[in-house]
Amino acid sequence: MIDIIKVSFIFLFILFLLRKKLSVGYALLVGSLIFLVFYSFDFKSLLYIIFKGLTSSSSINLFLSLTLIKSFEYALRQTGLMQKMTETSQTLLNSKKLSILSMPLIIGMLPSLGGAYLSAPMVDSATKNINMPKEEKAFINYWYRHPWELILPLYPGVVLASAVSGVSLRKLIILNLPVAVILFIAGFLLSMHGVKNEKKVNKPASFKGLMSFVPIVLVLLPVIFFKIELYIALISNLLIVCIYHQKTIKETLSIIKYGFTADVFILVAGVIIFKEMLQASGAVDGIATTITQSGIPYLVVFITLPLFIGLITGLSVGFVGSTFPLLIHLKETLPYEISIAFVSGYVGVLLSPLHLCLILTREYFKADMTGIYRKIIPGCIMIFFTALIEFVILRYYS
Repeated sequence: MIDIIKVSFIFLFILFLLRKKLSVGYALLVGSLIFLVFYSFDFKSLLYIIFKGLTSSSSINLFLSLTLIKSFEYALRQTGLMQKMTETSQTLLNSKKLSILSMPLIIGMLPSLGGAYLSAPMVDSATKNINMPKEEKAFINYWYRHPWELILPLYPGVVLASAVSGVSLRKLIILNLPVAVILFIAGFLLSMHGVKNEKKVNKPASFKGLMSFVPIVLVLLPVIFFKIELYIALISNLLIVCIYHQKTIKETLSIIKYGFTADVFILVAGVIIFKEMLQASGAVDGIATTITQSGIPYLVVFITLPLFIGLITGLSVGFVGSTFPLLIHLKETLPYEISIAFVSGYVGVLLSPLHLCLILTREYFKADMTGIYRKIIPGCIMIFFTALIEFVILRYYS
């Protein structure tokens, strides 16, 4: 029981630091230091364990992947490919509903802070002549940014979850895919009831416009179907984009350098060190023993802990980085257990009043937060039960 009290204090202190706007990486490093106060360590062995963890191939792959995600996103913006994707989708779609949701959906493919503020005026414009409440417009802009974070390896949360848990990125994406599909469908069920799908004759999209989607496709296919490491797919396509757009060597290096920031290194270091401190302290064994003796089902822990942290932080890397190191040590985890833990945490993120996308969307539309939540909450219930049903099927019938 004493281990639960100590670790709970550390979690609460990390949450306090996150509420004070300290980055996740720094908050986890501070939390790791508190272990030194609460537990006794063989410092020589501890330093070796931490060094081994930081220099492992999985840690290096994680750092390169998170770094190159930022560089790749920057390259798509700098070359105008993001704008071309948006314009092409508008040309291709022959549905008013799809046209409305396409902007947050496409812009949401890139994990840009403040991206919700970019797609909001596009949603507003697409619904200009429609009698739609501003809360519904806000919901559409917010909701349709977020199927990707469950399945797209350009988002650091799912990449981090794979690296920490040891579940392959391909496997985790496949497990999360049904949830992402239901998230997409839920948006239709909860909005746009009064929108008529007026058909119109669209000009065919240009070949150049269609080609703007190729870099993202060439990142996804090798990772999902050929099990290529994400950082290899990213750097390969980043170089192809730069060469195709005739970027100079100096410009290409500048784009690559954009992703190599201290915050990425600190995030990876924070997660790895926190994970090693949890294990080396013996706290995980103590907590596992307590949970086993108390009879609390592991599933309850795997659901409630990430959900709570996701709700408090509003960040996927927040709940993954702080809870997954504990979860994977409580028991030998199976891929579908990691998936339901990830979805539970993500439900917390979607519901979090601290979620930046929600804050920016609400601010743009001047919408009532209660009205937005009336749609977000049922949507989150749908995706959670999808994950739960998938868990039960895989747990008991596979």
